[in-house]
Amino acid sequence: MTTIWAIALVVIVEMIRRKDFYVLFVLTALITLVMGSVNIFNDDSIVRYLKEICLLLIWVSSLVVAIGTTARQIPAEREARTIFPLLAKPVTRAQVLLGKFLGCWLACGLALVVFYLFFGAVAASREHTWPLANYFQALVLHWAALAVIIAITLAGSIVFAAPSSTVTITFVVVSGILYLGGHLDQVALHTGGFLGTALYAVYFLIPHLELFANVRDLIIHNWPLVPWLVWALALLYAAVYAAIFLLAAWLLFRRRALN
Repeated sequence: MTTIWAIALVVIVEMIRRKDFYVLFVLTALITLVMGSVNIFNDDSIVRYLKEICLLLIWVSSLVVAIGTTARQIPAEREARTIFPLLAKPVTRAQVLLGKFLGCWLACGLALVVFYLFFGAVAASREHTWPLANYFQALVLHWAALAVIIAITLAGSIVFAAPSSTVTITFVVVSGILYLGGHLDQVALHTGGFLGTALYAVYFLIPHLELFANVRDLIIHNWPLVPWLVWALALLYAAVYAAIFLLAAWLLFRRRALN
């Protein structure tokens, strides 16, 4: 664990030094503040649209940070040839993968805390309430979804040679799951035949990240809390899929030549 934490700390420091998060946060803050300063027809309920836009920006920004940061971890080590002295310490490939995963996940968690604190402050200034339990549930579920996305990206970075390819393909896959994954069963039902069966199989195999994204409605519409048992099961669901993709990444990495 000491080795894994050391690798994770390097990843966190690297993200802090890079400008990706700061640029995305400033853009999100500017857009949110501009939207928040607009008073449309003196309608107080317009704050719901403000929260929806801000949460969408937070999700997009978190995807950019998570996928972009993770996609370059292994290729950067190989390109700089620092992977060889790292593995000669000795450090196993499994420890390298777990360290990279943990570092990216913790770094994204820190970014999410900053995003949600800013969002909560803006929303509270308009609604004069701050349902902390709702924010906590949404934040942790968002972070759990990022664990799955980071594991997918890590596996993709081993398969594809260039980080740009990993970023593009992962964005396409994750976006498809977020916007189409929940409707694949209906498409399969209307398609029928072999293609319909294949779509059903895909529907039951993919991680349904849209379930985590839909928790935004808790904050947008001030809905009651998700039952804590259901919330805990959702975290377990994300943990299982993250473990599956990490295992796949390890199986790919242990057989891949580093030169």
